[in-house]
Amino acid sequence: PDLVVHQGIDTIPEYKNPDLLPGMFPTLFPCGIGCFEDQQRSTPLSFEQQARYYLNLSDRAFRYHHSYMFLMLNILQCCAAHLHTFFTVRKSNFSLVACKLTQVSAAVLESLVFKLEHEHSLLSLTVEEKGTMALLQQVNTISARIPGSHTSKIYVLNEIHSYFSYFGLPHLFFTFNLSAAHSPVFQVMFGDTTVDLSERFPTMISGCEHALRLAQDPVAAADFFEFMWRTGFEHLLRWDFAKRQSSVSGGLFGHIHAFYGSSE
Repeated sequence: PDLVVHQGIDTIPEYKNPDLLPGMFPTLFPCGIGCFEDQQRSTPLSFEQQARYYLNLSDRAFRYHHSYMFLMLNILQCCAAHLHTFFTVRKSNFSLVACKLTQVSAAVLESLVFKLEHEHSLLSLTVEEKGTMALLQQVNTISARIPGSHTSKIYVLNEIHSYFSYFGLPHLFFTFNLSAAHSPVFQVMFGDTTVDLSERFPTMISGCEHALRLAQDPVAAADFFEFMWRTGFEHLLRWDFAKRQSSVSGGLFGHIHAFYGSSE
């Protein structure tokens, strides 16, 4: 059927808008149902949980779509930036800076942003824009819970330091270097039913086809990485994830009191 594309001067909100994604992806929502953040749903479901659920459906249309997962990541990153971004100033300047911030108009900020984005000379700034520029230099922006931000890395570092103070220095450092492109387990997760994992050397497809499958299904690659590292901890190191402790018999290096891991 033909698609009717409506136009208007008003921006479409990204939050609390059930009609947003069905309108953007009519091939993924052909019936217009299954919307995000639907207030009429009897059981509340968060945006992130629903986005993850669609990537794990047996119908892999969502994970194979060329832009769906990137748009989901963008919306989640923007939401995290809007909800978890804070301003910090020196205590001695707090009263003065807070008072001046409330007096800055949106028009001045928009004009200043436009000139900075287009690399205009600082000499072209008006008196109000120069005052706003000097004011912003006294304000620091902190984004504590945004994945990949500098502050989130500091948060991880502080967590590791707290482990040191409680458990002592770690006795073992190692890196998982898992290659999904050469693993028969990934091929099974991709959906290849011809791979027999009971064989010592399963029959595999060519290396070029491996790379194409890996590029086509990054969700399966992420599932492969999650499955492999958890399996290694459960069977080699004998860590019980349900009880959050080492098993009674211990693993390859004995009993583990704690561990900390991060992905690159």
